[in-house]
Amino acid sequence: MNRTQPLVLGIESSCDETGVGIVRGDTLLANTVSSSMDEHVRFGGVIPEIASRAHLDAFIPTLEQALDTAGVTLDEVDALAVTSGPGLAGALMVGVCAAKALSLATGKPLYAINHLVAHVGVGVLDGGVLPENLGALLVSGGHTEILRVRSLTDDVELLGSTIDDAAGEAYDKVARILGLGYPGGPVIDKLAREGDPKRIRFPRGLSQPKYMGSAEAPGPHRYDWSFSGLKTAVARCVEQFEAADEPLPVADIAASFQEAVADVITAKAMLACTEHGISNLLLGGGVAANSRLRALTEERCAEHGISLRVPPVSLCTDNGAMVAALGAQVVMAGGQPSGIEFAPDSSMPVTSVHL
Repeated sequence: MNRTQPLVLGIESSCDETGVGIVRGDTLLANTVSSSMDEHVRFGGVIPEIASRAHLDAFIPTLEQALDTAGVTLDEVDALAVTSGPGLAGALMVGVCAAKALSLATGKPLYAINHLVAHVGVGVLDGGVLPENLGALLVSGGHTEILRVRSLTDDVELLGSTIDDAAGEAYDKVARILGLGYPGGPVIDKLAREGDPKRIRFPRGLSQPKYMGSAEAPGPHRYDWSFSGLKTAVARCVEQFEAADEPLPVADIAASFQEAVADVITAKAMLACTEHGISNLLLGGGVAANSRLRALTEERCAEHGISLRVPPVSLCTDNGAMVAALGAQVVMAGGQPSGIEFAPDSSMPVTSVHL
């Protein structure tokens, strides 16, 4: 197997995107994604059983398209990589089983990859080698976390995370409250540009002193987030306007909600970075497409002397290229294949970069 510039095929199926990506070393050759989002719209969120069935239908066409785009055959591939967790159990199982079948059929080594760390690893495809003193702020529909990355392939530490809803989930729930449909992120982002972000002061969860503590005596949730209370605050706000029989200022509520999310995420991320000597930050995950989050992260990184890297939106959302990218890094670092005995782990911790 070529360990200097390996040709790696990556498979992603942790939620509602079926992704197959192909990279050679740190060069992207193909990034094909099939989304089942339209099938979930009427439910207002991802239905795991529907997502799993959609992965079954989409996998072979997505695989064939990726190979065609990259101009390679399965025989030429050096290794396979697949998301083994975290994610929806049934959805993960489809991708893992497909990867194991390909490994058995082709004899190619298989690497079980951590979905969250892959969101960091994708950075090598857009800017090359990741810098030292690296942190990663991952914000998506299922995850909101701040990581310290000492080594992309074997030393990743979780500094803080959401204790309830992820930021993306909060967007979807607030959009439902406001009657804006699903998914909530893009429509709230667009609507917020027309509203006043200062009209309503929504809560910033876990920012009170009892949760924060100090650098010398950190509180229990110093770098953690909570968005369930924010969602409830939006619901109570809407109820108050309706009870008073006043017009609902949807754009102002959207803007004020979005400001609360971006403010607390970036404030805590900056705190974690400065207190852990992190001088370089990567922003990833689907919510990294949010205009206010991107702008405020850039602004606060500049204030704190922290360099910021944000991959293109197509590489921030769930995709197979990020799995292939991390898989290639593991191969080049001399990591051993996972074999086919491993099981998908819906709660796989970031400390397990690969199995």
